[in-house]
Amino acid sequence: MKTVLITGCSSGYGLETARHFHGQGWTVIATMRSPRDGLLPASDRIRVLPLDVTKPDSITAALEAAGPIDVLVNNAGIGGVGAFEATPMSHVRKLFETNTFGVMAMTQAAIPQMRARRSGVIVNVTSTVTLAAMPLAAAYTASKQAIQGFTGSLAHELNAFGVRARLVEPGYAPTTRFADNTDIPVMDLIPEAYADFARPIFAAFANPPLITRESDVAEAVWLAANDTSDRLHYPAGADAVALAQGRSARGVGWSASVFFALGNGWARDAR
Repeated sequence: MKTVLITGCSSGYGLETARHFHGQGWTVIATMRSPRDGLLPASDRIRVLPLDVTKPDSITAALEAAGPIDVLVNNAGIGGVGAFEATPMSHVRKLFETNTFGVMAMTQAAIPQMRARRSGVIVNVTSTVTLAAMPLAAAYTASKQAIQGFTGSLAHELNAFGVRARLVEPGYAPTTRFADNTDIPVMDLIPEAYADFARPIFAAFANPPLITRESDVAEAVWLAANDTSDRLHYPAGADAVALAQGRSARGVGWSASVFFALGNGWARDAR
């Protein structure tokens, strides 16, 4: 029986991915900053562990408690939307601590056991802001673009040891809790000088033509974890797939840019 460790399982993509792997017969190590009862079904194949990906001691403790794992899913993340001019550098650093350095730290901690076994998969859940430049998401995009490049390079390194690295790129999921994943209200980061620019973006956000469901991401992660090919990218959701394929560049692309900038992969709850 295989084991997967998933970060950011308190809601959204992480929670649905944990349920999906469990439904497929895997043992699931579901992690979150503040574990809560009742989120996942009672099962001897599910363990809920505390984990803060920004703290080395927390990472070490979680991996020791988990034991051997076959797949690591780096899903935890936080959001950040607004004009870059108005975004405090403290918040930019917070984005990178979780979205970038947290992913790298978890990956680095998991590699030794996978390399020694010459098997394993690391799935990094990023965002479709990495597929096209999106407005009002500069810092967030930077934190995700870093992981795109990181994973692509890492895949070459790990392939020599029979270990695979993958990227899952979700679109906008309006049913997730992305708005709860940032500690700065959106409008606080839209100065008056940016109001006219931001207004049509927020208006388009209210009526997305295509969306991503939590189940889309869970299925994409499952595919990425089990695909034995050399494929690196797995867009998740109708909007993400359309953007990745370059369809309707103006219609889907612009609408996508709106809701990707506002929500996108922010369903991942790092708390």
